[in-house]
Amino acid sequence: MMEIMDDRSEIALVALRRILRATEINARALAREAGLTPSQHIILQLIDTLPSPTPSAVAKEASITQATVTSLIDKLERQGFVERRRDDIDRRRVIVDVTDKGAHALRDAPDILQDRFRGRFARLDAWEQSMIITVLERIASILDAEDIDAAPVLDIGAIDKPIAKG
Repeated sequence: MMEIMDDRSEIALVALRRILRATEINARALAREAGLTPSQHIILQLIDTLPSPTPSAVAKEASITQATVTSLIDKLERQGFVERRRDDIDRRRVIVDVTDKGAHALRDAPDILQDRFRGRFARLDAWEQSMIITVLERIASILDAEDIDAAPVLDIGAIDKPIAKG
């Protein structure tokens, strides 16, 4: 009986490792091809699609803290992907715009993993989606990870830190 349990745990660990490796491989490809982390890519996409995006609106839409979004926007601005400007009507508001370089990076970026996941997950039946969510939440609990702050982004490491190229 113990041998069956070991085999099952090994199968589960291999599946988890595949998910982690897919996330890492995708993050490295995005860094290499577009100069972005998955988190930066999502923030850049939101800035590109939201009307007159403010950092707080982007944070709300991305479901992450404004401090994290500000850090990501700072990095995107240093890389030349976005620029900040004062709102013409309310000078207290800061609007973030995608630059030509940022638009080019979005166009040239490879498909990101969470977009692929969202599309395929949405096509599943509701019962199957619920089952997967329950299993993933249980895995997080088994790993004592249920209290770790996380955004809905498949990324490795801290959400506002760059990934090492390699």
